[in-house]
Amino acid sequence: MPYLSSQRESSPVLATFLIGLREGLEAALVVGILVAYLRRLDRRDALPRLWAGVGLAVALALVIGAVLTFGAYELTFTAQELIGGGLSLLAVAMVTWMIFWMQRAGRTMKATLEGGVDRALTAGGIWALVAIGFVSVAREGIETTLLLWSMVQSFGDAPSALLGALLGLTAAVLLGWLIARGALRLDLRRFFAWTGGFLVIVAAGVLAYAVMDLQEAGALPGPFTAAAPLDPATGAVLVGAAALPFGWAFDVSAAIAPGSPLAAILQATVGFMPAMTWLQVIVWALYLAVVGTLYVRGIRGQRPRAPRDAAVAAASSPLPQQGAA
Repeated sequence: MPYLSSQRESSPVLATFLIGLREGLEAALVVGILVAYLRRLDRRDALPRLWAGVGLAVALALVIGAVLTFGAYELTFTAQELIGGGLSLLAVAMVTWMIFWMQRAGRTMKATLEGGVDRALTAGGIWALVAIGFVSVAREGIETTLLLWSMVQSFGDAPSALLGALLGLTAAVLLGWLIARGALRLDLRRFFAWTGGFLVIVAAGVLAYAVMDLQEAGALPGPFTAAAPLDPATGAVLVGAAALPFGWAFDVSAAIAPGSPLAAILQATVGFMPAMTWLQVIVWALYLAVVGTLYVRGIRGQRPRAPRDAAVAAASSPLPQQGAA
């Protein structure tokens, strides 16, 4: 389908950079908390086991990415679209869950991680700390892999997408190291609040891409199936209100050329494509309305009500402004 392919020839460096930065910094801060706690306990001998677990988590994320990338070459177009759509839905589900989990568990994460290290050192065997390092990073690693893979699929196999992700992850590791060393002051609550909001918007776009993939594969009704509403005179799929619900909602490719810089920016930031189906627009709007509203309510609920509450929150937060631990 050449038209759809032309829509996907764009450069999502900004989107993949921010995804890599946000997810990578989250993982880097978790590792920083664990490393700092072991050093504070004067248990540097346990650090190799922790780093082994972190290394295994990174390796798992890379293997999953390689399987998704190279395994798809042996599949038919329909199978690729079905798998791509399904994995994009999984990525959206994981990102959504992680966003709200961070809102709920963020304030007690540091205590939870340190408690896990205490149990591993006292009652666990040699693999206990390996498991802590693995589990602490694997969740973010798998989530990031699925989300980035979905983004790359939606834009095509653009090297710029991978470059943006690599730059974001590199920046995340550097920032995490500087924060842990106390060399950088960063309002992490505000950072994660804003990037979490960005992830909500990105997830809505990925959801729209997933719908497109499933429509192309024929798993959902749309412009590529027998359910498509056709113009009786030309036989073309209808566009606009008359095309509701299984035709094209709009087609502004004459004004915003697919693959143009403007189309790339809009697609990377808000999930907009020059041509979108009604089903895409509906699920995109519903996701933003429901998840966006819940996210904003959660952010407002985290605001301290008094100076004393702010002091208590800052003391118990795993993500202080000065550092990760």
